[in-house]
Amino acid sequence: MDNIAGKKAGLTWAIHISVVVLVALWLFPTLGLFVSSFRTADQISGSGWWAALSTQERQLPAARLAGDEVIIDGRYVISGELFPNTSALVSAWGISAREPEANVPGDTVALEGEVRLLIDEEGRFVLSGPDSFEGQRLPRVFSTAAAPPEFTLANYERVLFTGTADAGVGNALLNTATVAIPATVIPILIAAFAAYALAWMDFPGRALLVALVVALLVVPLQLALIPLLQLHNTIGIGKGYIGTWLAHTGFGMPLAIYLLRNYMVGLPRDIIESAKVDGATDFQVFTKIVLPLSFPALAAFAIFQFLWTWNDLLVALVFLGTDDRTLVLTGRLVNLMGSRGGDWEILATSAFVSIAVPLVVFFTMQRYLVRGLLAGSVK
Repeated sequence: MDNIAGKKAGLTWAIHISVVVLVALWLFPTLGLFVSSFRTADQISGSGWWAALSTQERQLPAARLAGDEVIIDGRYVISGELFPNTSALVSAWGISAREPEANVPGDTVALEGEVRLLIDEEGRFVLSGPDSFEGQRLPRVFSTAAAPPEFTLANYERVLFTGTADAGVGNALLNTATVAIPATVIPILIAAFAAYALAWMDFPGRALLVALVVALLVVPLQLALIPLLQLHNTIGIGKGYIGTWLAHTGFGMPLAIYLLRNYMVGLPRDIIESAKVDGATDFQVFTKIVLPLSFPALAAFAIFQFLWTWNDLLVALVFLGTDDRTLVLTGRLVNLMGSRGGDWEILATSAFVSIAVPLVVFFTMQRYLVRGLLAGSVK
């Protein structure tokens, strides 16, 4: 009696908890990447993304005093700002690396030879002494500052609208779209015709072709890369977008045909037979009946194929090369990791840009995903 249809399973709570955990494991890193893409380099290096809205205490780089010298009341005075390009507020300071927090803002510290140094909370300093400082090496100041939350769009401006020499990925983004969109559309167009033929047209060897399609699903992609590149060079298309489109089409075709064929087989036979009785040709049945009804399966495969081609690195490197003019987004990110490993704000922004488009595609078409994947599973 425990398996009566309609009765909830005893472990429903475990399923719900598992779903929540999986969603959290996916959501938190994505949210962290999104938040980090708007933070400055100092903020990222000083705290994690979860502390982005709080004030951060951090050790600022040592700054050597500098400025123009003036005479005030018989004393030589140099004034200025320690950190003119930051809004951080100084919470402690010192003139020795061993005691970087020896003083608080507003303290006047006596140095050698009746020299006095005053630093306020905003990092403004006043250095005064009885003798001229010309030719002398002014002291360095070590400070700890409280930095308020800071967000900027400069990361995206730098990533999207600057050249590749300055960490720009705009050209790589266009290259990736140039590869991914045709490499998604072409196999769908071809596989839809093939799937209809395998599902609703009678011809010798149909079952053998279906078995061949299933067998091709397990062929490793890496096994065919070099022979396929040699074939492209032989027929004259070499390295370029056409060869990349054809490669992605060939690698994606077995899954597309298998998925679409299973869905089309499950369509009501009466509708198709009625259309043929009314005189419709196979092409008319395919374009006016089968294709519109197969949209969930088409969308499901489009999601998989687009995500695969958008995130691909291996096929793009083999068939496009590593030239900056044709380098795709994943290849550009690899170069950024190697040459700009310390620019975390640039890496975070570039990485989020690379996943933003697939996220939009997935959430736009995800309602068709389950319907397309379950096609043909129940008769």
